[in-house]
Amino acid sequence: MTGWSASALGVGTMRLPAGASLRDIDEPRAIRIIRKAIDGGVNYVDTAWDYHEGTSEFVVGKALKDGYRGKVKLATKLPVWLVNDARDFDRLLNRQREKLQVEHVDLYLLHSLNRSQWKKVRSLGVLDWLERTRADGRIGLIGFSFHDDYALFQEVVDAWDKWTFCQIQYNYMDEQNQAGTRGLEYAAAKDLAVVIMEPLLGGYLVNPPDFIRQLWDTAEVKRTPAEWALQWLWNKPQVSVVLSGMNSLEQVEENLSSADRSGVGILTPDEVALVERVAREHPMPPIPCTRCHYCMPCSSGVNIPANLHAYNRGAMGGRMSLGLAEYLHLQTGIRASQCTQCLRCDEICPQKIKVSEWMVRIDREFSS
Repeated sequence: MTGWSASALGVGTMRLPAGASLRDIDEPRAIRIIRKAIDGGVNYVDTAWDYHEGTSEFVVGKALKDGYRGKVKLATKLPVWLVNDARDFDRLLNRQREKLQVEHVDLYLLHSLNRSQWKKVRSLGVLDWLERTRADGRIGLIGFSFHDDYALFQEVVDAWDKWTFCQIQYNYMDEQNQAGTRGLEYAAAKDLAVVIMEPLLGGYLVNPPDFIRQLWDTAEVKRTPAEWALQWLWNKPQVSVVLSGMNSLEQVEENLSSADRSGVGILTPDEVALVERVAREHPMPPIPCTRCHYCMPCSSGVNIPANLHAYNRGAMGGRMSLGLAEYLHLQTGIRASQCTQCLRCDEICPQKIKVSEWMVRIDREFSS
């Protein structure tokens, strides 16, 4: 990062411990998790307007009390999908500062850029606004997070010479997806720091099938599947910081320990080749949902991620009865059958999942 060194590990606050409702964050546990990570050397904390359906920024603000604010760089993001005219830029940022209880946000990003949102906010003068806002002291370094194809990524990078950093979805299964490896290398070549999100692909890389575990076990150095994924990222010189959405103290301890063992070039050529083999053979769910919950809340009350997960569980387990059992465990009012085809989820999904179509298919599959 310009002017300072980011820790290898960063705290992502999209998956804090919560109750039945995503909004119902377990604040004492969440604060302990964030502070334990900071006490362990983490100096990058990332949040956003919509995480936990609008409550994450409140909890992060509380966690950074008692002297913790001065130990970290704080990042949050402009929810570009909520921008309708240029006045919304100030309105949204000022509300975020209130939620976080800060005057200054160290790192500010345009959130989850895709082609349509980039075109909209750029036409409204967002780049000039960002520059003015940095000058008046409300924000520091400026970047963007990204969910679209490589061509648009390159266009956004080249559109402005004042970007300092970017945030991309990246892991050993996503080398060809979205910005991908080409985007990582292109941004670094343009002197942008690169922040990594979804290093474990929404958790899919943590508990792989037995035959994938057996592949990992062939390595001389033993690592958990999660550590293999993290070390593969830290092995790359273009990666500035890897965000982890930790929701337990045990996960914090494991990731801090892994980060202590990290470094560029730490993996041997044979280990890199092993990761590449795992990437070729690792099965992926038919619905590429990372359970980011950007689609929530649903106006019809559907728990979209839970329905998608139920279908994936059946498909990945080889027996749809497994998915059916999970589906029937959901209350009737939150099942796919309640979808009214408003299409909002299709528009906002960063993975470009046609959620509305899947809701029909899931309802048909499990109802029959």
